[in-house]
Amino acid sequence: MNASRFTITMLSPLLLAAPDPVHFTDATAAAGIKFTHNAGRSGKKWLPETMGPGCAFFDADGDGWLDILIVNGKDLIPKGRHTTAALYRNNHNGTFTDITKGSGLDIDIYGIGVTIGDYDNDGRDDVYITALGGDHLFHNEGSGHFKDVTKESGIANSAFAASATWFDYDRDGKLDLFVANYVQWNQANDLWCSLDGSTKSYCTPESYKGTSSKLYHNLGNGKFEDVTAKAGLADPTSKSLGVAVIDFNNDGWPDLFVANDTQPNKLYRNLQNGTFKEEGLTAGVAFGEDGVARGAMGVDVADYDRSGRQHLVVGNFANQMIGLYHNEGNGLFVDEAPRSPIGRSSLLSLTFGLFFFDYDLDGFPDIFAANGHIEEQIGRVQPKIQYEEMPLLFHNSGGGKFQPVPAFSKALVARGAAYGDFDHDGDLDILIATNNGPAYLYRNDGGNKNHWLQLRLSGTKSNRDGIGAVVRVGNQMQVVHSGSSYCSASDLALTFGLGNETTASVEIQWPSGIHQKMSNMKADQRLTVQEQ
Repeated sequence: MNASRFTITMLSPLLLAAPDPVHFTDATAAAGIKFTHNAGRSGKKWLPETMGPGCAFFDADGDGWLDILIVNGKDLIPKGRHTTAALYRNNHNGTFTDITKGSGLDIDIYGIGVTIGDYDNDGRDDVYITALGGDHLFHNEGSGHFKDVTKESGIANSAFAASATWFDYDRDGKLDLFVANYVQWNQANDLWCSLDGSTKSYCTPESYKGTSSKLYHNLGNGKFEDVTAKAGLADPTSKSLGVAVIDFNNDGWPDLFVANDTQPNKLYRNLQNGTFKEEGLTAGVAFGEDGVARGAMGVDVADYDRSGRQHLVVGNFANQMIGLYHNEGNGLFVDEAPRSPIGRSSLLSLTFGLFFFDYDLDGFPDIFAANGHIEEQIGRVQPKIQYEEMPLLFHNSGGGKFQPVPAFSKALVARGAAYGDFDHDGDLDILIATNNGPAYLYRNDGGNKNHWLQLRLSGTKSNRDGIGAVVRVGNQMQVVHSGSSYCSASDLALTFGLGNETTASVEIQWPSGIHQKMSNMKADQRLTVQEQ
C-alpha cells in the first residue's frame, strides 16, 4: 500500500460511540443556521415563487470540513430589501458561522438551484447558481471567497433554470455543465389560473411552453461553448426540473436522465462521439405506468440492490407517487414503486428533493424524500393533500426492498435537499431548504453504530473531483456524481456503510481508464485518494 496515494484522517474512539436506534435531530438552531428564503411573493401568484430554493454541502474554504450554501430569491416586485444566498463556514465543533458578506456570493439575484464542481481543476470547488433572468458561475478564489466569472466564461443561460450538474461527457478531463431549463415564463406572459374558479392560484406547467435545456462544453482556460444542438440535446418541448448523470448501460460513458414536469422524462445515451441519443420511451422511464407524463421534480441514481447497475428514483407530483426505476440491464427499466411501500407511502406527497444515501451504514442505500406542495390552499379542493408535508425516509432492507421509517415529526414546504457528514462522525446528515421559509439541518445520531469508509477522490488525468469515477467496496458500487436531488448538491465524497466489517477492499475505475486497487483498508476513516 503506497501512502502517497491518499491522505488518512482517523477518528478518536470516543466519536465512534453512537446512540441506538438511528434518529435525525434538528440541529439548525444549535448549529447557528439562521436563514429564511425569500420567494419574492407579491400576491400575484407568479410561477417562480413556488420553485426554490436549492442547497449544498461542500468544502468552500478547503479545510476538509463541509460548509453550507443555501440559495435565495429576491423580491420580484422591488421592496427595497436585499436578500442573497447564504454561505456558512463549518467551525469544526457542530456550529457554523455566516460568512456570506464579502464572499462574492452575496449578490442580489433570484436564485433557484446550485451545483458544485471544480471546473478548472485547481483543487477548489466552484459554484454554479441557476437563477431567473440569468445563471451565475462563481470561481472559488480560496478561503471562502468567490468571483463571478459568468460573462467571461461564455455561459449565457438566461432561461428559467432549475437543477444543473457537472459531468465530463467527453472524458477529456474537464468538467462540462448541463443545465435543466423549465418553461417560458416572464411577468408579462403570466397566466391566470384558479383552483376554485374565483381566486388566482399558481398555474401548472401545462399552461406554459417548454424550453430547451443547455449543455456547455468546457474548452479549458475558464471558457465554455454551448453545444446543446450539436450534441443532440436541443428539445424546446421539455419542461425540465431535475437531472442526474447515469451510466445505465455500463459502457463507461456518462448518460443523462432529465426529469420533466408534465412532459415525458428523457434518457439520453452517450454515443461516445460528443452526441447523445434519446431513449426514454423505449427504456420505460418516459411515463408513469398509466402512460401519462408525470410531474417529475428531483432525481437520483444508485445501485441499491448490489446488481452492479445504476437505478433511478424520481420525485413526482401529488397523487402520482415516487418512481423507483429498476435497471434490468438490457436497456429497460421497471418502476418498482407501485408494488412497494414506497409507492403507497408517497402517493399523497409532492416530492422535490430526494436522494439515495446509507443513513445507517449497513451497506444498502436508503431513500430520503423532501416534500411540500406548491399551493397553500390545496387542502380546500383536495382535503387529503397538505401544503406542508412530512419528509419521508425509506430503509433498504436488502433484496431491493424498502420500508418507511418514521424519522421526522415536522411537516415542511420542502424543496432542495442534500446530504453530507458535516460533523465528521462518519454518518450522513441532511440539509433541507424550504420555500419561503427556513432551512433545516438534521444531524444523524446513531448511524455510525455500524462501520464505514469515506472516500474523496482527487483526479490527475481525470477531472480533479473524480466525477464519473466508479468505486467498488466489496460488493457495493457507487459513482462520484454532482447534481441530482432537486436544485441541490450533496458532498462529492462517497460514504460506504460496512456494517460489522472492520476492513474493506477498494477498487476505483477512473474516467481516464486508470484502475486502482487498495486492500485491507481499515474502517471508520476518511481517505483522499489521488489518481495514479
